Amino acid sequence: MSDTINIQFTRFSAFYTPLIATIAGGFLEDEGLKPVHSVAAPGRSAIAGLIDGSVQVAQSAPSQAFGPLEQGRQPPAAHFAQVNEKDGFFLVGRAPEPDFSWQRLNGKRVLVDHGQQPMAMFRYACFKRGLDFKSIVAVDAGATPQMIDAFIRGEGDYVHLQGPAPQQLEHDAKGHIVTSLGDAIGACAFSSLAATRAWLATDMAKRFMRAYRKARAWVIGSPAADVAQAEARFFPGIDIAVLTATIAAYQKLGNWSPHVEITRPAFEATLDIFLHAGLITRRHRYEDAIAPPPA
Repeated sequence: MSDTINIQFTRFSAFYTPLIATIAGGFLEDEGLKPVHSVAAPGRSAIAGLIDGSVQVAQSAPSQAFGPLEQGRQPPAAHFAQVNEKDGFFLVGRAPEPDFSWQRLNGKRVLVDHGQQPMAMFRYACFKRGLDFKSIVAVDAGATPQMIDAFIRGEGDYVHLQGPAPQQLEHDAKGHIVTSLGDAIGACAFSSLAATRAWLATDMAKRFMRAYRKARAWVIGSPAADVAQAEARFFPGIDIAVLTATIAAYQKLGNWSPHVEITRPAFEATLDIFLHAGLITRRHRYEDAIAPPPA
């Protein structure tokens, strides 16, 4: 008899492959867990499901804890493992630019994802590469599908998207990936797995963590084509070649580092990014947002 574990994603994309593979690769079943996954409804945080008990594990981001901490409150959930230790967005242009430099964005219209964390990261990438963010025309074209449609219609010189959208644009000969934000920014606590501290003390949490560690190691060490094949049913609208290219890009970037812990240096880097964007007023304590993975 398997125990059901409810897993909720904030965004569902190949960027979160270590968690998707935990479900897709049978790793949870090996621990006697039956996964049920969902994606948080627009305007509702996956953390809400942790609070009401309908979800055991949420794909989130350590920066989610900054809101309550800024108000002097203890966050309702703890971030206990990393999914991505780098930004997963790419910049797509209209022509190949093998010698791309961020200075080329000066005066250009860039369709930038205006979500809180993606925008904070984009601004920081500009800062790290010596570009004044105010020197670009940052266009808010809406959610990801609207951004893609606008770019295909000819709006903007560049578009800022998470995989597999950039790889799909390349596959369809509608754009060319010119750079990655992960390369510009370096390691940071970007996306995470979150749960309540009470759930993290349970036997189910230990079983989940064993499965996640194995899945993550498999994702890092396997050919991208094998990982894409295992996950293909979760991406019915995406060509298998696009999914493979996306997974290969993230493997090469080092988004999925071998350790599962959210490290102190990665958390400090995220504090730097959010302070730079003016989204937090002080450096928050690592222990207030982060918990160790269940043993």
